[in-house]
Amino acid sequence: MEQPIFNFYDTTSLKSYNLDKHIKYQLNLLDTLDVYTRIHCENVANITCRLCEYLHCSKSFTIFCTTCAYLHDIGKLFIPQNILQKNSTLTEDEFEIMKKHTIYGYNMCNEDLELRPYAATALNHHEALNGTGYPNALTKKDIPLEAQIIRVADIFDALVSKRQYKSHIDISDALKMMIEDVKPINKKSKLLSENTGKSNPLIIKKLFKVVLDDIYYEIYCTEGYVKQLKSELDRFETILKYEDSMNSSKKQKEKDYYLSGINILLKNNETIENYKSLYDEYKNAYSIRKNIIDNLYKEIKIIKKLKV
Repeated sequence: MEQPIFNFYDTTSLKSYNLDKHIKYQLNLLDTLDVYTRIHCENVANITCRLCEYLHCSKSFTIFCTTCAYLHDIGKLFIPQNILQKNSTLTEDEFEIMKKHTIYGYNMCNEDLELRPYAATALNHHEALNGTGYPNALTKKDIPLEAQIIRVADIFDALVSKRQYKSHIDISDALKMMIEDVKPINKKSKLLSENTGKSNPLIIKKLFKVVLDDIYYEIYCTEGYVKQLKSELDRFETILKYEDSMNSSKKQKEKDYYLSGINILLKNNETIENYKSLYDEYKNAYSIRKNIIDNLYKEIKIIKKLKV
């Protein structure tokens, strides 16, 4: 039984733009990153592209913003591997080193004419609207829109990766955490922007739409697999009926007739001796996938009730 592999990120939007033509040189740089960071950059670019579509950005800005997203973490090339790939929580000193990837990325892009247009986003993608971000504690008026969009995509992908979602079931928990990023914090410093959270609420709302699209897409894929499983179950049930008829037949001619029908229905590596165990596996897979679909529809209801 072939299990379908679900791709958490739908690349349809990226394919709608001829991005490779515009950013071939920049994309080659991703190959110099460690695997985790490279995949993260690709995921953030995908989400960013789709957020831009829901924000009704122009095609040129969407391409620019998506390219910025591909390159937002390029400064991590200069972060020591023992810090970059550390599984446990970073120490305060290690986090200070990690934060410097924004400055390293900015400097690297600035020194290359091909990359210079994307330098500001490499620097600013961890800035927060209320002034609590880094490296320069900018506030909303000074943070470019592309950096605001990439911040949301970046945080969401980090949450998804950390929680290791295999499906969109319970992904509303990640969105609830994103909502917290919109809420204002107690003003403890005159430098903080009053009544402003860290992330742009409009972009968070558009993220909800992206996630809902993906859930519907997962349902579509899963329903297709369920339909395939149902077809196989129907085939096995016909084999069961043929075997029952064969065993109850008294004439050899009738037994041979039903056996012939069974052999026609059996597929590769299936035999009359093992098909029942395979039938049980298909029934189990069918039940699991039906349950996934039910839970995904429940997840949609939860997300639609969330307020930003």
